[in-house]
Amino acid sequence: MLATQDVQPPASGAEVGKELKQVLHQVDLLLLRASDVAGRFAATDEYDEQGYASPIDWIRFNCHQTSTAAADLIAVGKKLEMVPESAQAVSRGEIGFAHLKAMVRTANAVGSKFDEALLLAKARENSPGKFYYLCNHYRHSADRKGFEAEQADLVENRKLWISTCEDGAVVISGVFDPVGGAAIRTALEPLARRSGAHDDRTREKRLADAVVDLATHALDSGLIPQQGSQRTHLQVTTSLETLLGLPGAPAADLEFSSVPVSSKTVERLACDASVTRILLDSESTVIDVGRAKRTISGPARKALNIRDRGCTWPGCERPASWTSGHHLKHWIHGGTNEPRNLTLLCYRHHWMVHEGNWQIVRGDDGRIVTIPPTVTFGSSPSGPD
Repeated sequence: MLATQDVQPPASGAEVGKELKQVLHQVDLLLLRASDVAGRFAATDEYDEQGYASPIDWIRFNCHQTSTAAADLIAVGKKLEMVPESAQAVSRGEIGFAHLKAMVRTANAVGSKFDEALLLAKARENSPGKFYYLCNHYRHSADRKGFEAEQADLVENRKLWISTCEDGAVVISGVFDPVGGAAIRTALEPLARRSGAHDDRTREKRLADAVVDLATHALDSGLIPQQGSQRTHLQVTTSLETLLGLPGAPAADLEFSSVPVSSKTVERLACDASVTRILLDSESTVIDVGRAKRTISGPARKALNIRDRGCTWPGCERPASWTSGHHLKHWIHGGTNEPRNLTLLCYRHHWMVHEGNWQIVRGDDGRIVTIPPTVTFGSSPSGPD
């Protein structure tokens, strides 16, 4: 017979949680000890003698830490004598090392006005994130001018990087002050909401679409700074063959884009736009300039806003102010500005009709009907909302 072995039952969720708390408390204790050592190390010249620019660099390379982690350890280690009760609270597991970092940062900022007992009581009652937030309130009350100067520095140090990849994709990254960042998020968050039950875009995709939506709205509404009396527009250079989508036609040129754009994009941009005709001779000399206004403006646009009230794509809730006029039969193919040939579409759904190859038609009852692309690549098409 085979001897049976005792099988330990799996740990319960409560037991695993208790173990996790114990392990992370040990991590906090080690970080507290490491900060003391890091502070003492930073007070020596060892890093300089070994050829490092700073003690942070030495820790970064020799202890496999990030610059932020190394700086935090040194900052806490240098000020441990200012926060003895807080260090003891970490040892007893009453607060975490993250609380201690916020405590030291506050002590450095307010100097003699630092009140450890007051802040320690707050640290015991709040998560590290909330405590950090409360510390900023404390800093403002203790040193308003210093706090204001720091906020002003954050504004002065706003940065935005825009670079273009080989395929024409544009990479944007930036750093903003709290107020500027909040303003950007306030503008983007409503635009980045899911547009319906079947909107399967990721949050990152919805935020990216929201940025384009916001910029497009600024162009359409004239919020972009004017040049003289002429409102700024996207400048597209195209041939008539490209605008008609004829086979063999070249792509079009778009100002500030490093690669050409497709005829479908030109068609969408020209759907509700003023078109300037410029004729060149064989030596690229301008021989004629004329303008054909295709925008849906004035009384016609007001009437369209009242009739449609917003984007007419089923389920979309974008208001009329965030839409463009769309010609069901494009004017380049003989479509008119008659009301029945016009409808309002938001940026996303306007793009889907042109570049996305969706079709929309007006039913006998006047409602808009959407038709998905007949040819798809990859997964089967899903409705946008």
